[in-house]
Amino acid sequence: MARMYDARGNIYMVAAPEELRQQGIALPDQASAAAQNREGWALAAIEACCSWAPGTQPPGSKEHRSDGLLVGPFQSSPPFDLLIVNTDGTLAERSGNGLTIFSQALSDLGLLTEDEACVLRVHHDKADVPSPGETSVKAAQVEGVNGFWLDLGRPGFGPSAVSAVGVETVLMNGRELSHVQPLSALNDLWSRSQFARVGNPHCVTLVDSIDALPSNEQMREPVLGEGLTRIAYAMPAGAGRPCPAGINLQWATHEAGQRVIARVFERGEGPTASSGTSATAVACAAWRVGWVKAGEVRVVMPGGTAPVLLEEERGELRRVSLFGTARFVE
Repeated sequence: MARMYDARGNIYMVAAPEELRQQGIALPDQASAAAQNREGWALAAIEACCSWAPGTQPPGSKEHRSDGLLVGPFQSSPPFDLLIVNTDGTLAERSGNGLTIFSQALSDLGLLTEDEACVLRVHHDKADVPSPGETSVKAAQVEGVNGFWLDLGRPGFGPSAVSAVGVETVLMNGRELSHVQPLSALNDLWSRSQFARVGNPHCVTLVDSIDALPSNEQMREPVLGEGLTRIAYAMPAGAGRPCPAGINLQWATHEAGQRVIARVFERGEGPTASSGTSATAVACAAWRVGWVKAGEVRVVMPGGTAPVLLEEERGELRRVSLFGTARFVE
């Protein structure tokens, strides 16, 4: 049976490949082959693992009882291959909370060595970035909380980093940002965005006050939700504009010091309580416009606060790391 985990309000189911095959789902033996053949199994796996049982869906809840499905491990020893499946059946290149949950699941199975770093390899079918994407994870403790540091590598910035097209350049604090017309058409306060790739693509819209941040409830309303879906989702579910492969959306405002408040609308999922790679993208965007300095940054989301470590060298970010924690739910 698939197991449910919670990482700061971001919920994922975790299922071993053999568990899906036992349910008649035609999952290939190798993660690489499964990624290239997702149409043959992904939606069936979502239906089997993430759908509500008849009569159990709470009023006003999301269509699925989790934000996605983690399939793996495909091996019994590291490095471990996995697939991150969005509830629409697409694959994600990376998920900070997903990798945190997968690390916790491996630890619960006795497959993760606490004293050594372990490499997780996420397979996907996106053409603009290599597959698999590798992330090094290591068990750690921050302020008495057990979890994992995820080394997410060097971020990339700008439209070319996320394959965005048709965007204009604007300036903020001397830095080049992007004007994403479909976003500003929804709200004229959403006129300055920073594209960032932290394994997967992000568009962080920077606003001056918390009042300009959309709430998750607002993002679920038909008009705004449909507009954001057109931007975030690739075709045919969305318009794939400005990014043909889709884009994760965030909104951020500077609270004070090293703290930034954020909201998230994920490609392939919609509004979420938190997102690990979104938190790192927000921290990177905040650094780039001078809101925060290198070092530890706290990104505050509805589901919780994510510590992000920014390492700077010669005026550039050379590494970003995320501290994640997860708990088994059922």
